[in-house]
Amino acid sequence: MGGIEAGGFRVRRLGAAEARAAVPELAEVLIDCVAGGASVSFMAPLDRGKAVGFWQGVADGVARGERVLLVAETDGAGPEPERGIVGTVQVILAQPENQPHRGDVSKLLVHRRARGTGVGAALMAAAEDAACDEGKTLLVLDTASDGAERLYRRQGWVMVGTVPGYALWPDGEPCDTVFYYKRVGAGVRSL
Repeated sequence: MGGIEAGGFRVRRLGAAEARAAVPELAEVLIDCVAGGASVSFMAPLDRGKAVGFWQGVADGVARGERVLLVAETDGAGPEPERGIVGTVQVILAQPENQPHRGDVSKLLVHRRARGTGVGAALMAAAEDAACDEGKTLLVLDTASDGAERLYRRQGWVMVGTVPGYALWPDGEPCDTVFYYKRVGAGVRSL
C-alpha cells in the first residue's frame, strides 16, 4: 500500500499479507519498547513467542478489516543506518454499533534507536489520515508516557483526564494512564 516518506523513513499502511510478513520485525519493536520501560500491555521480560502471537493477532484483525496497521520503515539513507521497521501504530476500527464514528489509536511504538527523529509524529499523522479514510471522526487513546503526551498535545489532542494506577509498568509498578481524544476529518463540528 502507499505511504509517505520523510527524514530517512517511510510510513505506510500494511495490508493483511504484508502485516503477516512483518510480524518478526514488529515483534522486535514491541520487545524493545517493553525492555525500555513502556507500559504497552506487556510485562518484562517480554517473551518473543508472546510478542509474535500478539502481532499475528493484529495481522488477523487487519485481514478482517477491524484495524489499520501503519509502520515506519527506515530506508538506510538517513541518520538510522539499519533498514526495516522502527515504529508502528494501529487504528482500531471495530467499535460497538452505536459508535461507528469512533476509532481507537493503539500501540504507538517507536524503537529506542529511532526516537527523536519524527517517527512518532509521522505515525500519528498517518493514523489520523487512515481513520479519516475509514470514515472516523473521533479518535481516542490512552498513554502512560510523558514523551508521548507532549507529542499528542503538539498534534492537537485534548486531554480528558488521568486514572491513577490504571496499568502497570513492565517491572510491575503501578502507573497512571492519561486519556485523550481528537476530532478528525471533514465536516467535524465542535460541541
